[in-house]
Amino acid sequence: MTLDPSGAATRSDLGVGPLLRAWREQRRVSQLELALRADSSARHISFVETGRSRPSEEMVLRLAEHLEVPVRERNALLLAAGYAPRFPETPLDDPALDAVREGIERLIQGYEPYPALVFDASYHVVAANRGIMMLLDGIPESLLRPPLNTMRLTLHPQGLAPRIRNLREWRGHLLEQMRRQIALRRSEQLRELYEEVAAYPVPGPEGADDGPAEPVPYFALPMRIEHEGRTLSFVSSTSTFNTPMDVTVAELAIETFLPADPATVKYLHTLLP
Repeated sequence: MTLDPSGAATRSDLGVGPLLRAWREQRRVSQLELALRADSSARHISFVETGRSRPSEEMVLRLAEHLEVPVRERNALLLAAGYAPRFPETPLDDPALDAVREGIERLIQGYEPYPALVFDASYHVVAANRGIMMLLDGIPESLLRPPLNTMRLTLHPQGLAPRIRNLREWRGHLLEQMRRQIALRRSEQLRELYEEVAAYPVPGPEGADDGPAEPVPYFALPMRIEHEGRTLSFVSSTSTFNTPMDVTVAELAIETFLPADPATVKYLHTLLP
């Protein structure tokens, strides 16, 4: 059996010790280093991993925190140790998350006219502002049916891909981002999405990417995208919630697109006053 920290079969067949060891090895942390971080001892960590010692609920959560285990998988560790899950997974449309929904809506609307959106762990779009919808003008209806997926919308040859002037650079950035997420979460759904979008043909001949129309001191890799005959430039930033206590909230990410040149700023303010 392959030891996968988040595999469904592994959760039910193995105790918490092997799962913790798998996460520690994935993070490339020694038993001694983990013990120092968690205010424990290498001997105790070894006993937990081999099943000779049953960790307390507090210890499971402490080790998971220092190993940067995703919140969803912390529940799996608790179950494997014989404890009840600590973190609920509340549907985003539940009244209990009204404040979260209203907050992110206000945030992305307040960012207008610049584009901003919110997506979940599978890159499904859960909210988007007018700046994003402006960029999606003309996209085929088949790609706009719910659930919208930001990776499909961006990389599909009938999506935004043909409009992105530096597609090969931007595509490489997005695929690397997905690979990092797969390494962190070990999600089969995310891996399937990666394999799908990585297999999309890249529109245009090799070497077709345009360079900037004029030298611009970009401070991060821009996405240069055509819109109604103009080339707009954006750099993106992704934010998550600090110390989330709910699986749904933990897996939300807010991506904002900051104009990377004065021409893009002027155009957006004219288009979306």
